[in-house]
Amino acid sequence: MKASRRDFLTTAATAAGAAATANLANAEDHQQSTGHDHHDHQVVPSDMALRVKSLESLLVEKGLVDRAALDALIDTYEHKVGPRNGAQVVARAWVDPGYKQRLLTDADKAIAELGYGGQQGEHMVVVENSSMVHNMVVCTLCSCYPWPVLGLPPVWYKSAPYRSRSVIDPRGVLREFGLQLSEDVEVRVWDSTAELRYLVLPERPFGTEGLTESALAALVTRDSMIGVAKVPPRREGGAA
Repeated sequence: MKASRRDFLTTAATAAGAAATANLANAEDHQQSTGHDHHDHQVVPSDMALRVKSLESLLVEKGLVDRAALDALIDTYEHKVGPRNGAQVVARAWVDPGYKQRLLTDADKAIAELGYGGQQGEHMVVVENSSMVHNMVVCTLCSCYPWPVLGLPPVWYKSAPYRSRSVIDPRGVLREFGLQLSEDVEVRVWDSTAELRYLVLPERPFGTEGLTESALAALVTRDSMIGVAKVPPRREGGAA
């Protein structure tokens, strides 16, 4: 993981930790002392974040909630349940040209064909990557995200550095995620809102022509559907 990406995570984690700290000034001083003073405008969390963090801490303290179990549940929805739905959508588009066309024309209906949809997933738009165009998604105002197909938004997606720098310097942000694009590739940044949410249809990796739809879905990552990564090529021996 690149150092600047750790900055994304550190900033967001600092904001969450400040909710459980009585003295927010100490949290700001700590952030400045660790060299992240350029993000200190995001130290104070929202009132809702404070309430959620306080409630979580109280439930853990009373023994009503196991923090490890809570973390495992969040991890499941963030990395497994939600993104697996999106991966099925991507894989179907790769193997079925008719479905792909429907997906790009009317994403809501095409996604519903596979049984996915609902709150936080209304009014979807799917944008396709190609050898000459790379799409990435951000929510500059908050953290609007297509939950039915991607699960919970990752911490870095909600962080101020990602939200601001993705618009200002998208290539730089992609490099920090380990994705280096050639200069002749056009980078398009899509700003999700409460009314419109985006999903990236990544390029199908080379060497996967003989794979089944389920095997293809297993290759698709959450980050590739946000646009900060590409789907990794299939390794020798059939492993992704």
